[in-house]
Amino acid sequence: MARIACFTSFTYAYLSRARVLARTLRRLHPDWSLWAVITDVPPPGFDPATLADFDHVVDSRDLGIPRFLPWLFRHDLVEACTAVKGAMLQRLLGEGATKVVYLDPDIAVLASLDPLLTRLDSASIVLTPHQTNPNTTPLAVADNERASMQYGIYNLGFIAVRNDATGTAFARWWAERLYEACYDAPEQGLFTDQKYCDLVPGLFHGVHIEQDPGCNVASWNVNRRAIAVNRRGELTAGGRLLRFYHFTKIGGVGDRMTERYAGDNVEVYEMVAWYKRALVAAAVPGLDRQPWHYASFNDGTPVPRQARLLLRQRPDLQARFDDPFAATGLLAWLRREQPEILGIVGAADSR
Repeated sequence: MARIACFTSFTYAYLSRARVLARTLRRLHPDWSLWAVITDVPPPGFDPATLADFDHVVDSRDLGIPRFLPWLFRHDLVEACTAVKGAMLQRLLGEGATKVVYLDPDIAVLASLDPLLTRLDSASIVLTPHQTNPNTTPLAVADNERASMQYGIYNLGFIAVRNDATGTAFARWWAERLYEACYDAPEQGLFTDQKYCDLVPGLFHGVHIEQDPGCNVASWNVNRRAIAVNRRGELTAGGRLLRFYHFTKIGGVGDRMTERYAGDNVEVYEMVAWYKRALVAAAVPGLDRQPWHYASFNDGTPVPRQARLLLRQRPDLQARFDDPFAATGLLAWLRREQPEILGIVGAADSR
């Protein structure tokens, strides 16, 4: 195991983003061990060589998560990709990495991350907050500060952990919580893997909150971290070296948030344009439209969100169906017992 291990988590439709992350990181940290965790099944004809940017590829089915399929069924795509992060962190620490970094697949690394790794010489956990400066307009306060209070203070597109007693205790706690409930349910105080980490500075010693404005810059905080180019041709954010940018939901709501908060900061738009070109260069034809394998039962019937919610609430069904994706199992039960979940109207009620 290399001294520093870095991993990301994604599905095959996100491979182009993950490849850009890996390539930008590899350029700056060629000695790090890069890991991909994939919660998906490769489509027919998939060429494994397209994963060559990573040193190691792990299918989340191989992480030792108990009763994996009944557990996975209870999650949508984003929930599933975040839910496996704790188990993967435990694995890398258990295999001997001295420091482990997680980065979301839609991040690009633009300058050395060594200062963050140096923090782990004295700290056990490094977190980056969404906001490092107060917002100044009612809209920005609503979009950013209040949203952080609802969805999590720290952006879990990044976390770094040292392999010590505190780091391993955190990894075990986080993995347990994510196994129990890694759901997008703000009304229950949950937001995937992220909201849990609001508790971390109070639960664990040795937590460093990184307030460098050049770390985890994104559309929602770029209004307080102006992007510029210095005399050496390096990108800066808020006057500090821009180390990594989080291109969340690029091409959709992320672009609208960029327009809302970048204003006339031309360098932001140039950077986004560069990233979009990098995605095209890293793309595998047709893969970005590849449906998530676990979005459907094995006969092709889409899994409704209400079916996932039902299984969360019914331990008896979790125990009954070893493979809830099997059409002859849970799907047949739903057609018979709760057809309304499948959108079947007017079915005879045989209950």
